[in-house]
Amino acid sequence: MRVITAETLDSIAKREKHERQTGMEPLEVWGMIARVRANYLSRSHVFSLVLLLGLLGMTARSAIDPDLWWHLRTGQWIVETGQVPHSDPFSFTRFGHAWVSHEWLSEVAFYELWKHGGAAALIVFSAIVTTAGFMLLYLRCLRGGGKRHWAAAATVFGALASAPSWGVRPQMFTFTLASLLLWLVERGEDRPRVLFWIAPVFLLWLNLHAGFALGPALLFAYGGGLIMEIAVGSTSWSQARSMLARVLVLLVACLALVPLNPSGAQLYRYPLDTLRSPGMRSFIVEWFSPNFHDGIYRSFLLVWLVLLVALASSRSRPKGRVVVPLLLTGFAALDAVRHIPIFVLVAIPVIAAALPAAIGERDEGAHAAKSARGRAGVSWRFRAVFNAAVIVLVGVFALAKWMSLARDQNARVAEMFPQQAVAFLRSGDYPQRIFVYYDWGGYAIWNLYPGYRVFMDGRADLYGDELMANSRMSCSSGRAGEMFLTGGGWKPCLCPLAAPWLRFCCLIRIGITNSVILRRLS
Repeated sequence: MRVITAETLDSIAKREKHERQTGMEPLEVWGMIARVRANYLSRSHVFSLVLLLGLLGMTARSAIDPDLWWHLRTGQWIVETGQVPHSDPFSFTRFGHAWVSHEWLSEVAFYELWKHGGAAALIVFSAIVTTAGFMLLYLRCLRGGGKRHWAAAATVFGALASAPSWGVRPQMFTFTLASLLLWLVERGEDRPRVLFWIAPVFLLWLNLHAGFALGPALLFAYGGGLIMEIAVGSTSWSQARSMLARVLVLLVACLALVPLNPSGAQLYRYPLDTLRSPGMRSFIVEWFSPNFHDGIYRSFLLVWLVLLVALASSRSRPKGRVVVPLLLTGFAALDAVRHIPIFVLVAIPVIAAALPAAIGERDEGAHAAKSARGRAGVSWRFRAVFNAAVIVLVGVFALAKWMSLARDQNARVAEMFPQQAVAFLRSGDYPQRIFVYYDWGGYAIWNLYPGYRVFMDGRADLYGDELMANSRMSCSSGRAGEMFLTGGGWKPCLCPLAAPWLRFCCLIRIGITNSVILRRLS
């Protein structure tokens, strides 16, 4: 026999009251709530989640950047000694000379990740950092009521254009923090308190990578754009005054923070010295102008073309705070390929805002009717399952990409770097001074220090233009390279088999897979 308690009677009364008020059974209400949630998921979150997971897979790269290895060794040196190096400990041509270790915090982070998780940890971490920059770009594309599908498509478009710069490298911190800075500035137009986060972000940035100089440059360009708006009359002084004052205060504050790093005030001139270095600009590929005959830069060219179309088709004149940063970063990207990702951060929101208006507004009514008919014919349960399946599949793609890169890491290192030659040198008793092909110098530092000291590696700022020119000559000029090597005072030389000067060298050659070790005849 069922006993009816007071709680049961109360529950029955509440149910009858609910039925009288709504005319629906509670199960119907829960079903309606579930359908609303499924519809909300389909519209509000699917693009965001698919984009996030897709980018986590797209941006993952093997840990084979030539500079990674000396970054790891520097991070290890800092961790073990408890100090940031101010002079070079790794080479013999510049041993003891002043060296600005501007990426010290990145190097410590990379070393700790490598120490505890190996290459896989670096691969995943770099993908997360790069993806964070693109997700901030996606949020900026959504400002002003932008459609999620347009914002996601524009973000992927920008990601493809900047893909040549992806990798396990400290430079990705600059990309993501520049993206964060731009997001904070735009949010600060409506919420001024958000701008206070820029100073601590900049303090972190200047200890991670010398690309911090982009922060003041972007603030300066934004402030210049506001002044331009006032000058042409598109924005009144009363409207722009407070924002302009905040930007100028932030600019001064960021410049004042620069000495708060282990190298102190030296970091003021370091970015300028890098930009003015003829050796870097003539020897290091990422400082070259983009070659549009090369397929990897076609997406960047397409961004320029679509940007011009978007600006031409826009119904409103672009604001100065958009135009000036566009001009600055556009010139920088055409000058050096390493600046393409920063240009993408500025250009893609303009494309995302302008093109949907030009393409989609004419058929908005028909599209809405078609979408309504489609939703009527497809159950909410099917949409929920389909959306979940898409998210899971893209997540599996990202995970599979990470696992594949981690599994193939050793094979990629063996393909790119002289593993067997380094093992040969470690097993023998050779003079400590060794000439190394530029792209292999960092790998030699990681594997041979302190038994060997190298010349040269990716620290082009340390070696200077003259030594960089000599190194380039040794790797590309027949007898001139042979004279430089035999007269340089070093004995083994670690070089690729394809080095053009090898046929001129009167040296003992020890060929090992993709490299050759040379010893001078006694």
